[in-house]
Amino acid sequence: MPELPEVETTVRGLRPVLEGARLTLVEPRRADIRRAIPVDLRQRMTGAVVTGLGRRAKYGLVATDRGDTMIFHLGMSGRWRIDPGEVGKHDHLVLETDAGRRLALNDARRFGSIDLVRTDAVEAFPAFAALGPEPLGAEFNRAYLSAKLAGRAGPIKALLLDQRIVAGLGNIYVCEALNMAGIAPSSAGGAIGPRRLGRLIDAVRAVLLSAIDAGGSTLRDYAQPDGNLGYFSTQFRVYGRTGEACPCGGVVERRAEGGRSTFWCRKCQR
Repeated sequence: MPELPEVETTVRGLRPVLEGARLTLVEPRRADIRRAIPVDLRQRMTGAVVTGLGRRAKYGLVATDRGDTMIFHLGMSGRWRIDPGEVGKHDHLVLETDAGRRLALNDARRFGSIDLVRTDAVEAFPAFAALGPEPLGAEFNRAYLSAKLAGRAGPIKALLLDQRIVAGLGNIYVCEALNMAGIAPSSAGGAIGPRRLGRLIDAVRAVLLSAIDAGGSTLRDYAQPDGNLGYFSTQFRVYGRTGEACPCGGVVERRAEGGRSTFWCRKCQR
């Protein structure tokens, strides 16, 4: 599933094409993806000017001058294609602009979604209402995380994946950040001291920023809007590297927890 860096990369790729452009065509090519596409999407978006693009957790946001914001989720395999030569059967939403550009939301597995809400009500969108702060924002700091983890006996990896604590973190980047911080994924969240929490926050930010700079991670069929493949996967410290060397010289191990694979190194992660 595309995680925060992939969605951020997608938004950055769409921004030069969409921001400030007038939408001359808004064409849903099916009634639903994971759930129903708003029936009035075409009516409310056609002719609107895109005033800004952003991201919340793993969702992309497209705001217009009509006071509406389209919220998209890429699901398991979704991606936007810029100026495709042909519109394919898995291109479920097509946009065209007054500059002659075309964008197509492609989602072969149809686990993504499209929603349309009033811009002044975005924070009340059900998927956003209970989200924690963004991991790259100032609110995600040592004091905040220490308060959230106080008295918690659950493993730190599961707590970081809890979107109510911090928004947008996924399995890949949590594994990478915990390794960089030298913290075992099974460590009780409430037992991690302030200095180690500070190191963990720094590692989360460093891993996410490096992944964004690299265009995300190409796993299965994710690609950037311009068709380029993200190459952060070539920089993985532990993820998907069972039996290989950790940067510390130890050996990367894998175990299954809660339906996810955890990759870690017992030599440096304690």
